[in-house]
Amino acid sequence: MSLSQIFLVALRALLRNKMRSFLTTLGVIIGVGAVIAMTAIGAGAKARVEKTFESMGSNMLMVRSGASSRGGVRGGAGSQPSITWDDLEAIRTEVSAVRYAAPLLGTNAQVMAEGQNWATNVQGTTPDYFTITNWPASRGTLFDESDVAMGTKVAVLGQSVVDNLFGPFSEPIGQQVRINHVPFEVIGVAKTKGQMGHGDQDDVVFIPVSTFRAKLQGGLQQFIAGSIYVGAASQEATTRAEEEITSLLRGRHRIRRGAEDDFSVRNRAEFAAAQMEGAETMTSLLAGIALVSLLVGGIGIMNIMLVSVTERTREIGLRMAIGAKPLDILTQFMVEAVVLSIVGGLLGVAFGLGTASWLVARFEWPMLVQPEIVALAIGFSGFVGIAFGLWPALKASRLDPIQALRYE
Repeated sequence: MSLSQIFLVALRALLRNKMRSFLTTLGVIIGVGAVIAMTAIGAGAKARVEKTFESMGSNMLMVRSGASSRGGVRGGAGSQPSITWDDLEAIRTEVSAVRYAAPLLGTNAQVMAEGQNWATNVQGTTPDYFTITNWPASRGTLFDESDVAMGTKVAVLGQSVVDNLFGPFSEPIGQQVRINHVPFEVIGVAKTKGQMGHGDQDDVVFIPVSTFRAKLQGGLQQFIAGSIYVGAASQEATTRAEEEITSLLRGRHRIRRGAEDDFSVRNRAEFAAAQMEGAETMTSLLAGIALVSLLVGGIGIMNIMLVSVTERTREIGLRMAIGAKPLDILTQFMVEAVVLSIVGGLLGVAFGLGTASWLVARFEWPMLVQPEIVALAIGFSGFVGIAFGLWPALKASRLDPIQALRYE
């Protein structure tokens, strides 16, 4: 018999028991569907972490004052002032692995414009901050070093602030806003960054750090009441910059050997890498569970094919009696098993994509469909059919025609 004839015979045999064929493929459908859905969501989560990592700056460090401790009660990071403006200058000039260093001071304030007002986060910094965090302006310009030196009253708005004060389609450049009743001229709008773990990154107003200290901040003038953002010379130099900054500050603060630091240096790259590793681990775990479902589906295919061989023993004997060879019988049952598994794989892909789309719409999870994973899942389902269909097919091909014809 030709391969096309064998395929048609196998297809008719499967269609005679449609419900049983569908139930046989159910394990494969669930397994492949779970693989597709979980890897799509896992890849989407990984892509989101990578995007966040890129928006933060791949070679960025953050230096903050230490935590206070009174009566056994410890405050959060930055609650004990210890980082001075002289420390910032030393980091900028004495650490060879550092290219940029910028202070970031922040406070919540009411911003008013055109009869509208909005409570937001106002941050004082220098132009280097925008370079470190890879944050350009989408409209207008950012303030420069001359604005910092002269303490000019200019502001760069985040897009969320623009939307709430001026509307999404207005032009804020050149307009005036009042921050705690102090007038500022809007010179730029920062590029949209979107949501992050701590909230809306675009709900912010940037002003020169000198203006912030003179108009909005009171007290602690010797210390930086905020953070220092550091840009290493390269991504590879980030760890070295972290070590050199730690050594520099311990020396400047006269911290004894073995004593705890009175500051903290956070490597945002390590944080992002940890998030990415977590996303990959979860994806691998869920994919492993889904592969177990495929294994169970393969066992189901083998069981049903064994039942089918038993039910069709007389048919097999009759086909052998009129000239069918053992190879024809083997091929027929192998084709049946592979068709069941591949059809199950295709239905599983559709089920997985539908499930992933529903999860995205329902829970706002990220999703990224990878064609190579889809192809691999279908290929693996075909392998399952071959692996678990081989024994029933061999059993069918080895039947004795005389004994098969006598089977009741």
